[in-house]
Amino acid sequence: MAVTSEIADRYRRRADAFERKLVSVRPDQWSHPSPCARWTARDVVRHIVDMHGVMLRPLGRSLSPAPTVDDNPVAAFRAARADVEAILGDPALAALPCDTPTGPMTAEQHIDQVVSDDLPLHGWDLARATSQDDTMDAADVERAWAAMNALPAELMDKFRTPGAFGPGIEVFGPQVPVGGDASQQDKLLAFIGRDPRWRP
Repeated sequence: MAVTSEIADRYRRRADAFERKLVSVRPDQWSHPSPCARWTARDVVRHIVDMHGVMLRPLGRSLSPAPTVDDNPVAAFRAARADVEAILGDPALAALPCDTPTGPMTAEQHIDQVVSDDLPLHGWDLARATSQDDTMDAADVERAWAAMNALPAELMDKFRTPGAFGPGIEVFGPQVPVGGDASQQDKLLAFIGRDPRWRP
């Protein structure tokens, strides 16, 4: 299988899982607090949609006109994912070089390492905020755990420093202590600064 197809398939699977959670949110739950400090359930979706726009920026593109997250979170996400899938579905666009905060890479690699990797983690945030099943795909947990542990210490410190990648941007919070018998998912969440015990 071509690399482009693997990345596109992984993104599509994760976006489908995120969208399933989106459509299951009740209208009264959008204002519920999330595990991300200062963010509601709606804010989690806003962040994901905004990050889709960030993926388009190095290519001179922007999100297509669509309902806002305030007006229709589901429609906003569907439009944003369509924009990203258009890049992943076009080998020429997918291979275009991008300058990113972690170095040069192709557009598809940028999508894979940023917004695609974000979807399972923020899917957990959304599920936990709205009392849905928050079980992450085991393959995504293993992949993320391996990636986190491969990061150089100085880059991890930067990820944990608020504002290091721009005003208001906080990638990871301080690591949360968990017991040695914690599940792999809980260890991953704790590593990036989430409290696996958090409840709304």
